[in-house]
Amino acid sequence: MIDPDTLARDYLALWNDADAASRDRRLAEGWAADARYADPIMTGQGRDGIAGMIASARAQFPGHAFTLRGKPDGHGAFVRFSWTLAPDGGAPVAGGTDIVRIGEGGDIVEVIGFLDGSAA
Repeated sequence: MIDPDTLARDYLALWNDADAASRDRRLAEGWAADARYADPIMTGQGRDGIAGMIASARAQFPGHAFTLRGKPDGHGAFVRFSWTLAPDGGAPVAGGTDIVRIGEGGDIVEVIGFLDGSAA
């Protein structure tokens, strides 16, 4: 059974991880090899594509971190949660909601992201 809170926290920890090798390990441990990610600004296909996309986002927002907003929930193979992106001690610069689909083996197979307000 999927624990939505654990999945959301692990997912955001991946995005917040400053070490590329560590991010690659996280992707290998919890994401399907052919996983897909799409939001209004970027897309990634496969673990390598998603790793590159995360690295690009981290380069664009140095010193920022994603934090969980609200309580994650789940339904069947899906988990939904909201997040904010902010510099340490600063006001959020972006926020959104991600819908994660889990495959039969328990790995993330797809993420569809929605951005709030002007961030989209």
